[in-house]
Amino acid sequence: MSHAGAAVFDCQACGACCAFSRDWPRFWTESDAEIERVPQRYRDDDRMRCDGDRCSALEGEIGRSTRCMVYADRPVVCRDCVPGDDACRIARAALGLAA
Repeated sequence: MSHAGAAVFDCQACGACCAFSRDWPRFWTESDAEIERVPQRYRDDDRMRCDGDRCSALEGEIGRSTRCMVYADRPVVCRDCVPGDDACRIARAALGLAA
């Protein structure tokens, strides 16, 4: 099932959800083994490491071209974010990107 309007929201041309809040990229349900797959330079005790509000694993320019350096092993909260959903739209609005 696809999300309505999802084609308009290209994550690799956005990155807002990864730069919206340092409280966003937390580990919630990951096992210790799953957390260990994320390189130490990208994580703190209970979350992804952030530079300000931006996840340290996000590379590129917000709103233009981005990529996650740990995409295959990213936290569940990141996996649950769907292009165009409420969380996506809130993050985009907070960073001044078009809804």
